[in-house]
Amino acid sequence: MASIAPSRVGIRDDRGFFFGLAVAMALTNVFCFGLQFAMGRSTFGAPALVHAHALAFMGWIGFFVFQSWLVANGRINQHRLLGWIGAGWAALMVVLGIAATVEMVRAARAPFFFMPGYFLVMNPLSVLVFAGVLWWAVAWRRRTHWHRRLVMVAMTAIMGPAFGRLLPGPLMIPWAAWGIFAATMLFPLAGMVHDTRRYGRVHPAWWVGSALLVAMQVAMDVITISPLGTGFYAFVTSGSPGARLDPLAYPPFPPPFAPVP
Repeated sequence: MASIAPSRVGIRDDRGFFFGLAVAMALTNVFCFGLQFAMGRSTFGAPALVHAHALAFMGWIGFFVFQSWLVANGRINQHRLLGWIGAGWAALMVVLGIAATVEMVRAARAPFFFMPGYFLVMNPLSVLVFAGVLWWAVAWRRRTHWHRRLVMVAMTAIMGPAFGRLLPGPLMIPWAAWGIFAATMLFPLAGMVHDTRRYGRVHPAWWVGSALLVAMQVAMDVITISPLGTGFYAFVTSGSPGARLDPLAYPPFPPPFAPVP
């Protein structure tokens, strides 16, 4: 910690890097989701809940970049005031993210390169980790070096759906989830490289955050195949088309160019 002292010069000079990292994350989401639409593999015919989920998450990305821009331009008071909106927004994302996942699994519409039971665990756990780390960052908002890095770790937790639309998931079975996770970790890795070049060591926030993300990914695998995971799947899908699917088997491949939920 001593080598990454929260000096005014260090904080000010870091602003450009973290703004650039936020923009890179936002552009990744826009490109990956936009690519699916351009290929005709996304549809506006999804249920209303899925649209509400998409609006909340894409709106968050815009808010996230705007907050980073405020900091980069020295508008710290406005950034702190709007930070409370971000904390509440995260709670909305948890509710909509879990609800949309449940609806997709009940309709037997989980992406075919994930086991249905895994998908039901993956999305809720990702959004819960996102919200938890983000609220931690808000609580430590006056520890600037921790705050900035924790926000980026939180955002990393929900970058999976973007890379899931970019990487060839079907060709990566049964390692699609870990391949996507590895891609998301490029953002914390960029932060580590930045710290090493600027301060000579990696800030502990990156190590702690990365450990949480790895633990999240391991927990997805463990919970999915456990009695807790299979029981949860049976409870959620009871009386729905999703109940007819084996939660621990990959669904059949859809027809070419079928819409992706």
